[in-house]
Amino acid sequence: MSASPASPAPEAEQPVDPRPRRYLPRVPFWIQIVVGLVLGVLLGWLARSFDLGWLVTTLDEIGSLFVQLLKLAVAPLVFFAILVSITNLRQVNNAARLATRTLLWFMITSLIAVAIGLAIGLITNPGAGTGLTPKDGALSETKGSWIDFLTGIVPDSVITPFTELNVLQIVFMAAVAGIAALKLGEKAKPILTLSQSVLELLQKALWWVIRLAPIGTVGLIGYAIADYGWDLIGKYATFTADVYIGCALVMFGVYPLLLATVAKVSPLQFFKGAWPAIQLAFVSRSSVGTMPVTQRVTERLGVPKEYASFAVPFGATTKMDGCAAIYPALAAIFIAQIFDVQLGIGDYLLIAFVSVIGSAATAGLTGATVMLTLTLSTLGLPLEGVGLLMAIDPILDMMRTATNVAGQALVPVIVSAREKILDHDAYDTASASPIDSLDQDDVRDAERKVTLPAPA
Repeated sequence: MSASPASPAPEAEQPVDPRPRRYLPRVPFWIQIVVGLVLGVLLGWLARSFDLGWLVTTLDEIGSLFVQLLKLAVAPLVFFAILVSITNLRQVNNAARLATRTLLWFMITSLIAVAIGLAIGLITNPGAGTGLTPKDGALSETKGSWIDFLTGIVPDSVITPFTELNVLQIVFMAAVAGIAALKLGEKAKPILTLSQSVLELLQKALWWVIRLAPIGTVGLIGYAIADYGWDLIGKYATFTADVYIGCALVMFGVYPLLLATVAKVSPLQFFKGAWPAIQLAFVSRSSVGTMPVTQRVTERLGVPKEYASFAVPFGATTKMDGCAAIYPALAAIFIAQIFDVQLGIGDYLLIAFVSVIGSAATAGLTGATVMLTLTLSTLGLPLEGVGLLMAIDPILDMMRTATNVAGQALVPVIVSAREKILDHDAYDTASASPIDSLDQDDVRDAERKVTLPAPA
């Protein structure tokens, strides 16, 4: 009998990739945003040039829906982000020192920003030659004063801040809850575990909204062009240019200088890593809505996660170089010139003081009306001046918010570098957009959990 031929050894089974195959190349998120900007400008121009009312309405609905989706998550996101971030500080050495340094650099950069805003305003005289008069203004429905600001920090009830979206009061309650949880220790562990899970759920849902940003861009930019038009912008040409130039000087002049001299890291690498958050802020006009992206890029720039989870949410609600420093400084000068009010050295010092102390009034939401009314009321300027700037506000708010978010990522990098906790290898290699690589990160995290050895 002949021996039967040996059967071939079975081949080892190859692991199946759970991710679906993509037959079309992925379009980078920044390209999607640029396409949305171009398409929005084109549709806005068409709607205004040919008086297409239905197109104006459609663009308005698309943009408003995107902003509303962002705002939907703001209240719970801010509460749980602040609560979790405060409790996470106990995992970081010298937590009190880090928190103090963070606040100090917030104040330093705000002072620099407001000084630049004042200097540009004094040089260019943005209110001169506009043809605008006090009659063109309207009394603002939203007002801010120091009494309202100080007494408004403490809410009347637990529910009202969430229903009325009073972010400052939400921050206060979250900070109290976070400090109380630290004092309770192990007894608060179930609450902290639940809070962490809720925060991750909210961030995941917000990521889905963020993916809609290119579509939201079409509506927001398109409606701004269709509704306001270039002729209105012409009346505010100097003021608009001042805001954009001031923000650009801070973002691309002051920030790189601080990175190079104080943090001693590459400014180009910072913008390479932080750009996804900056561009989303430009479109969404919401620091809080951009917060998950800001935190992700900050961590990828080498900032420890435990510290970034505190510094970024804290900055998203209080760090506003664009909305609370450059803009109110220029706006105060602009309105004073329209109403023929002479400002002195004391007034300029008051503007700087309000910008540093009262920046939390902006609360990371779209627009800076509360901060502006707070500044005007402190200086004794007519609040009707706010109405002069409301028409142009969406155009200005894009650049203001981009500057805000850049500063919110900058300070944690500076503090981490100064405290020698910055991961320089991660900083030097940070480049991927968080939108494009979110799925890959989730897969890697899942694989990491699977491959962990079981406890003996």
